[in-house]
Amino acid sequence: MPTHLLRLRDFSKEELNSYIMRAIALKKEVALGSRNLKLAGKTVGLVFEKASTRTRVSFEAAMFGLGGQVIFLSSKETQLARSEPLKDMARVMSRYVDGIVVRTYGQEIVEELARYATIPVINALTDLYHPCQVLSDIMTVIEKKGPIEDLQIAWVGDGNNMANSWIQAASRFGFSLTVACPEGYEPDRKLMDEAVAESVKPINLVHDPVEAVSGADVVNTDVWASMGQEAEQDARVNVFQSYQLNSALLGHALEDAIVLHCLPAHRGEEISEEVLEGPQCVAFDQAENKLHIHKAILEKHLG
Repeated sequence: MPTHLLRLRDFSKEELNSYIMRAIALKKEVALGSRNLKLAGKTVGLVFEKASTRTRVSFEAAMFGLGGQVIFLSSKETQLARSEPLKDMARVMSRYVDGIVVRTYGQEIVEELARYATIPVINALTDLYHPCQVLSDIMTVIEKKGPIEDLQIAWVGDGNNMANSWIQAASRFGFSLTVACPEGYEPDRKLMDEAVAESVKPINLVHDPVEAVSGADVVNTDVWASMGQEAEQDARVNVFQSYQLNSALLGHALEDAIVLHCLPAHRGEEISEEVLEGPQCVAFDQAENKLHIHKAILEKHLG
């Protein structure tokens, strides 16, 4: 298994499955009241340039739950704010902690940190990928629907970091995926071409959300304007109006389809209140599973 977790494409299906199976086992341990202290004596550094609720709390709770310790650093609290070279930061942090979890803007930041660090670097979100989140999403799908290889997954909305990571996941896990985005808001083209070439099941890009959702077992969406795109919010709301995941759109999916949203949700924009609070939505199970998948990731890379 690679030392670092920077993107899903770097891993085999078997390696990605091992995270999920371990997370499911760790979740069962918690339900039974068992305490796993495999990371006792270990410390992880969380370096976050982007704000976070679920990702920060779940990584911290995961590390504490495994007996380890956390040092949280926002960009204002590090020399990144003063343009310290990343290679210097990576080599110094490697002498202080046992792993670095990074939430930042450019993918090149986590890649350079990984190039110079002698400890694991884990991508907790960049503008290009969100690998840990998609692993927790797939864990949720498997819990609710069974083997993901047998399912048809739909993505509706922006071709953002979540869409990119779902596309890479489809090429590794071998499930069918249809992504529906407005023109001009599609996923990364190079990434898409690579995934299609490597996948055993269809990965399709369409512009009609009804086409994407029709017959789907799982319907997935996310906010229309990600962090750093706030200035585009009004324009994006106009462009994405027909991509709202509401009861009418969900009606084209299978009757027992589940709805995913990685949160936070903008009710009345990318998803309606009725769908988010409805019986098909498993967004809060997803949120819980971030804790368990992060435990599995930390255990495998720092243990």
